[in-house]
Amino acid sequence: MSYSVTKEIRFCYGHRLMNHPGKCRHLHGHSVRAAVTVSAAALDAQGMVCDFADLKRAVAGYVQETLDHNLLLHEADPLVPLLRDAGERFLTLAEHPTAEVLARLIFEHLEAQGYPVTEVALWETDTSCARYRR
Repeated sequence: MSYSVTKEIRFCYGHRLMNHPGKCRHLHGHSVRAAVTVSAAALDAQGMVCDFADLKRAVAGYVQETLDHNLLLHEADPLVPLLRDAGERFLTLAEHPTAEVLARLIFEHLEAQGYPVTEVALWETDTSCARYRR
């Protein structure tokens, strides 16, 4: 038996998926909802798995600094040098910046901060969700 809590946050980002056969190969943006779940076999002294405020700070801090209102591109994207020369804000990744990859990045950040994260779900649209679990 275990306990779990989930905290949701919302943020926006732009990206494109190079070489994608559909419309996702073009620059576009998303307004997403991420749901972070942490779990524990037992509750702490306060009767909690994790304080929601602490979890919100950890997730929101990472998202605000790294993903929110940022352009996420594959490191080989030919736009990278142009954006760098123009002084634009962007983040390059070694992988294509898919919802699955972003869910994993958030998961790994929380895990590195010591949170007992069990899943990150990232809703890229109202009907499309990617999940990452270990």
